[in-house]
Amino acid sequence: MHGPVEHQDTRAERIFVVVGIVVLAFNLRPAAVSVGPVLAEVTADLGMSSVTAGVLTTLPVLAFATFGAVAPALAARLGMHRVTALSLFALVVGLGLRARTDSSAAFLALSLLGLAGMATANVLLPSLVKLHFPHRIGLLTSIYTTALALGLSLSSVLTVPISEAAGTWRVGLATWAVTALLAALPWLLLVRHDRRLDRAPATITLRQVARTRLGWAMAVFFGLQSMHAYAIFGWFAQIYRDAGFSATTAGLLLGAITAVSIPLSFYLPSLVARLHNPAPVIVALVLLYPIGYAGLAAAPVAGAWLWAVVLGTAIATFPVALTLIGLRARTSAGTAALSGFTQSVGYLIAAVGPFGVGVLHDLTGAWTVPLVALALLAVPQLAVGLLVSRRRFVEDATA
Repeated sequence: MHGPVEHQDTRAERIFVVVGIVVLAFNLRPAAVSVGPVLAEVTADLGMSSVTAGVLTTLPVLAFATFGAVAPALAARLGMHRVTALSLFALVVGLGLRARTDSSAAFLALSLLGLAGMATANVLLPSLVKLHFPHRIGLLTSIYTTALALGLSLSSVLTVPISEAAGTWRVGLATWAVTALLAALPWLLLVRHDRRLDRAPATITLRQVARTRLGWAMAVFFGLQSMHAYAIFGWFAQIYRDAGFSATTAGLLLGAITAVSIPLSFYLPSLVARLHNPAPVIVALVLLYPIGYAGLAAAPVAGAWLWAVVLGTAIATFPVALTLIGLRARTSAGTAALSGFTQSVGYLIAAVGPFGVGVLHDLTGAWTVPLVALALLAVPQLAVGLLVSRRRFVEDATA
């Protein structure tokens, strides 16, 4: 049985879709990371308890896992472009209204609405690339992962200065609702030539992907790389401060880790797409994790900048994982299902990372054991990395 005929875009449509994908990707992280820099001000103004603040910091991973799982089914029923547009509007409403509320419960609920939109669009992005650019997956993944990394970095760096200039954290957070609104504009036009996944004669479900070895290997690989990333983003500023660095320098060191990944996000997807077997790239990146963690444990001050560069290079496994989602499916429907399963299960795995690091630090009173534990994750990550490097397709595994 032949798969569905992919929509053939005109040159103008392709340019328009690229713009839409770039602005979408830019807005897929500010909802998750913009609160962190002003968390103290938010909790103080809204009277949040430490438990409520803890729930708030956990919401992004839970949203990725929960709403990411339903994204392929929504796209199959409503159309991929329609769901993407709706996701961006959920992002606009959630981020915009939470910046105006005086209730901690409403802030949580509106944050969840925005994060639901972010998580849904996040899962559909590889499938949109597969639909519009089936022969340019590496290039388009390079473009959108770079935009995603820029959105992550800028929202982390600019939220505080914007808040200070305006005299309130509310303006700093509302800024990212404005960028999301601008990103939604091209998708209002793109919905007019939506391609419904439920027209495909053999749509793949998450349940079918869950029965495949490839699906689980992709989910574990994605989950382990996300575990590293969220542990780094969640705890490394504190590790640097405990080593004696000022809050400003600790922020710069964490920013260096993110900054290193930006050019790699542009280069690596195209490289991986060209390689018949990307195992050497994956092995090289994964082995940098234990090197960076061991170096930080042994020389947290003298080698701080070096280890930041090493770990920043290692977390470039993220764009590699996103590229593989597109490369391990033959169709946009298969990509949507594989992306949904990979990211929903993967982010559940990732949630263990920052939580586990915190528990190990509380038990030992130091950072050596948590860093050793993170370094040991390289072993299973290498094993599943070799599995997903093999050229296979999820449609073949579910046939």
